[in-house]
Amino acid sequence: MFNLFKSWLDNSLKAILLVTIFLGIITAGWTPSGHAALPSGNAITDGKALLRYALPIDNKPVRKLQVSLEDISNQLRANKRWGAVNNDLKQASRILDQPSQILASVPEERQPQAQAWITELKSGIAELQEVVKTKQKEPILNGRAKLLNLVSLLEESMVKEFPFEVPAEYSNLPQLKGRATIAIKTNKGDLTVVVDGYSAPVTAGNFVDLVQRGFYNGLEFTRSEESYVLQTGDPEGKEVGFIDPKTGKYRAVPLEILVEGEKEPTYGITLEDAGRYLDMPVLPFSSFGALAMARPESDVNGASSQIFFFLFEPELTPAGRNLLDGRYTVFGYLTEGREILDKLNADDKIESATVVQGIENLVQPQTT
Repeated sequence: MFNLFKSWLDNSLKAILLVTIFLGIITAGWTPSGHAALPSGNAITDGKALLRYALPIDNKPVRKLQVSLEDISNQLRANKRWGAVNNDLKQASRILDQPSQILASVPEERQPQAQAWITELKSGIAELQEVVKTKQKEPILNGRAKLLNLVSLLEESMVKEFPFEVPAEYSNLPQLKGRATIAIKTNKGDLTVVVDGYSAPVTAGNFVDLVQRGFYNGLEFTRSEESYVLQTGDPEGKEVGFIDPKTGKYRAVPLEILVEGEKEPTYGITLEDAGRYLDMPVLPFSSFGALAMARPESDVNGASSQIFFFLFEPELTPAGRNLLDGRYTVFGYLTEGREILDKLNADDKIESATVVQGIENLVQPQTT
C-alpha cells in the first residue's frame, strides 16, 4: 500500500466536501474549448461514452450520430421527453442516409464491414422508433445501448494508425498501441474493463503486461472507501510494486495524461504543477469505475502495479473538475459489472484477470 497516496486521498476527500460549492461556482458559467470531438454541456459520466470520445478520429457525421443516440438517455431522465427522443432518432437516421460521409474516414479494406454496420444501425433505429411509441423506458435504453455498441465498432474501424510517438525514454516499458479488454473474476462476481492505449500507452501497456503475467491473480483489494476508491495491486511481501524479473528492479511508470485538444500525453508532471488548472484530461475521473494508477504522493513517476477503481459519487467528487483529475493517470473504464464493483470491499479478492481482446496491441520493449 502506498501510505502517502492513502493519506492524500483521505485528506482530499475532506477537501472535496469543502470545495465542491466553489468548484461549481467557478465552472457554472464557463465551458472549456476542449477536444474537438467532445460535445459541450454537462460532464460525461458514462465510461463507454468517454472511451468513444477518446478515439483518435475526426469524422463529424459519426460524432453527431453518437451524440444523438447518447442524448436519448438525457431526455428520458428529464421527465421522459418523448418528442425529444424522437427528434434524436430522426437526426440519427438523417445522418445514416448519407453513408458516404461516414465511410470517407474508414480504410477501404474495412468499408464492407462498416457498410454492414451502417445498414444494421438504420434498421435498429427504425425498430427503436417503434419502441418509443410504447413509452417504455427500459426497452428504449436497451435498444439505444445496442445501437451505440455498433457506433463504437464503426468509430474504431476509422482508426488508421497509432496517433503519436511515445518518448524514447519510455522504450524500456511495455506499451499498448491501441485498446485491450480485460475480464476480471472476483470472489463476488465478474468485471470487464477496457484500457485505452491511445490516451495512456505506457500506463495501459504496463497493466496489460502484468495481467498477462498473472500478477493480479489471487491479490486482495487492500483499501476500500465507500463512494470513493477501491484499490488493489500490492503484492505479498515487503515490495509495494512489480519487480521485473529481467532487471531485478522495481518497474516504475510515469504519470501520463492526455489533455483534451492535444495530440500526445504530458508526462512526469501533474496538471496542477504545470499551472494548467483549467485543462481537462481526455480520460477524466467522471465515471463510476474509472481505472487509475496509484502512486506515492511524493513521486509522480513512482507508480508500478497498484491500481484503483474510482467509485464516482457526483455529490462528493463533481464531474468536470475534481481534485483527482490531472493528478493521477486514468487509463480505462469499467464497462460491465457495476453492481459487482459496488459490492467489493477490502479483503475481497481478484481470482483471475485475463486479456480477452486486444493483446495484439501490446508492444514489449525491444531487448538489446
